[in-house]
Amino acid sequence: MAEILERSKGAVETSEAQIAVHWREEEYYYPPAKFVGQANLTDPSVIERFSEKNFPECFREYADLLSWDQYWHTTLDTSDPPFWKWFVGGKINASYNCVDRHLAKYKNKAALIFVPEPESEAPVSVTYRELYVRVNEFAALLRDFCGLKSGDRVTIHMPMVPELPVTMLACARLGVIHSVVFGGFSGEACGMRAADSGSRVLITMDGYYRNGKMIDHKAGADIALEIAKKEGQAVDKVLVWRRHLGKNASASPFVKERDFFVDEILPNYSGEIVPPVPMDAEAPLFLMYTSGSTGKPKGCQHRTGGYLSYVAGTSKYIQDIHPEDVYWCMADIGWITGHSYIVYGPLALAATSVLYEGVPTYPDAGRVWRIAERLDVNIFHTSPTAIRMLRKSGHDEPAKYNYHFKHMTTVGEPIEPEVWRWYHDVVGKGEAVIVDTWWQTENGGFLCSTKPALDPMKPGSAGPGMPGIYPLIMDENNEPVTAGSGKAGNICIRNPWPGIMQTIWGDRDRFVTQYYSKYCKNRSSKDWHDWPYFAADGAVLAVDGYFRILGRVDDVINVAGHRLGTKEIESACLTVSEVAEAAVVPVVDEIKGRVPEVYIALQPGLQASQAIVDKVNKAIETMIGKIARPRRVLIVPDMPKTRSGKLMRRVLAALSNNMNTGDITTLANPDVVEKVREMVQGKEAVALADGPEDLKKFGTEE
Repeated sequence: MAEILERSKGAVETSEAQIAVHWREEEYYYPPAKFVGQANLTDPSVIERFSEKNFPECFREYADLLSWDQYWHTTLDTSDPPFWKWFVGGKINASYNCVDRHLAKYKNKAALIFVPEPESEAPVSVTYRELYVRVNEFAALLRDFCGLKSGDRVTIHMPMVPELPVTMLACARLGVIHSVVFGGFSGEACGMRAADSGSRVLITMDGYYRNGKMIDHKAGADIALEIAKKEGQAVDKVLVWRRHLGKNASASPFVKERDFFVDEILPNYSGEIVPPVPMDAEAPLFLMYTSGSTGKPKGCQHRTGGYLSYVAGTSKYIQDIHPEDVYWCMADIGWITGHSYIVYGPLALAATSVLYEGVPTYPDAGRVWRIAERLDVNIFHTSPTAIRMLRKSGHDEPAKYNYHFKHMTTVGEPIEPEVWRWYHDVVGKGEAVIVDTWWQTENGGFLCSTKPALDPMKPGSAGPGMPGIYPLIMDENNEPVTAGSGKAGNICIRNPWPGIMQTIWGDRDRFVTQYYSKYCKNRSSKDWHDWPYFAADGAVLAVDGYFRILGRVDDVINVAGHRLGTKEIESACLTVSEVAEAAVVPVVDEIKGRVPEVYIALQPGLQASQAIVDKVNKAIETMIGKIARPRRVLIVPDMPKTRSGKLMRRVLAALSNNMNTGDITTLANPDVVEKVREMVQGKEAVALADGPEDLKKFGTEE
């Protein structure tokens, strides 16, 4: 985004179309012959096979990668739009597909390799046979000790350790719906999610390593249970995995008959085998909570058959995973990328999936490349934020290590062309293909990407729609935007696909309103063509059919690839008694892409102080987590408002990013804008024009 700011200096009034044109089309890079020679997807007929005339039956190719207990009779049921049903009549178990079916051929092969953050601790391999034993024993514990059965929900709040995929797969074995909460989220955030899902069991860990320190993780469980109780949900049991067997890394007190160390109960289930429950293809597999444009996180409900088919297919053909590969996705399992492309996708293909516990730059900038060299990793998957961080902290580090990647992924946010080139030339040593993927929590798997052995790569562009995915860009007048016009718009998907979420847990109306109402052509139609999916991301479409993603167009900030709802952060600010109003806006950040910045106005008669700023920061960290910590908390005399009293976050976003604020004459208090500008920028600052698309649009509905 620094690129667009630089290129737009001096402009005064610039349209969306002109802003988009500032991004020049970059040169093509072609996949190396060595990669093409071994790739899973080299047949150009895939474009024809997955064309619209063969939809939806084309997705049988993905589903046929799996082992089904009962084959389906209807590939796509559109009778209740937009609640699409996939592989109707089929029965399948995700745990069986990720573990049991590989035993005959791969039982002594590593399924998972756990790399602890302390380099004094050696990596630990978990073979498919060991994974089978561990998943069965823990499934028996969940069934017999916790009384869990198909359809029950379990909240999991854990760091990046092998016990996390073991727990997920044990749940899937029983048909228990798991809801994994990112380990970096606070106890309060965990408790809200546990309450919404109706979980009566919480599974957590005593502690884990982060930046060289042991973090007391179990302490958050007590807060989570208290919050869940306030929300009307009683949690009966807390299962605590231990980072080191026989040692307790948490100072949090144990509550008798509620809190249990897993390693003290598990021996009672030694050697137990739990038959995998054949689940309906439409049975929910998991919930994944994500921030939306309202304060309440929404539980994206993903189905079993369609989701597993989609992540298996995309892992094989876009990630190019073979059973003999050592694959490392550096995401956190607590996010959808980790679910799809650390656990379910790779394990469905009998891959070896690496889990790293800690910080990529700990203890130094060479850590990632040492791990890659030691484990002989040949597929690497990470986010632009991590790439920017590694580039800044150790630009020349990769050359010092003897690793060789055949394939690299970037995911979660747009990547700047110059950062892409460093990733290709320095990290990939010019040997690896890159797939710059675009998709979301709600989508299950990739929606736009180059096909690695078939398509050229273009820095900064995600690429065309995936096989069987038909994207288009729509403007605010419900008209499609022409490829090559240079005009920005809202990227939408015209068709359903197997990985799309089923609904928002417990809120069908919100699902329809948020994702389908905006561009629905006919609310009474059962034809999928009338129900385009609205992703709330801005994009530009080039003549060659490649999409460049611009960022969010709603009140959601993409921080290091993680979506944070501004309303959720504002709600945390308003728990501080001195705060009368709060507004949160995104700010361009060199490493993270976007970070939140907070504006607050105080209750009448109160004076600004550092103590109030500290309270606001503390409230955000407590209610959401350190990941949401703002760049700054600014106490302002008043907020810019319309005459009807609505906050103009667009104006504040412009001030925070040194952009043109646009027309403010219609504000009820236009004079306050200059006062706030001087506080934020200083008296001598000059605006740089309209700035990036996602910031220019931010908060415009108000």
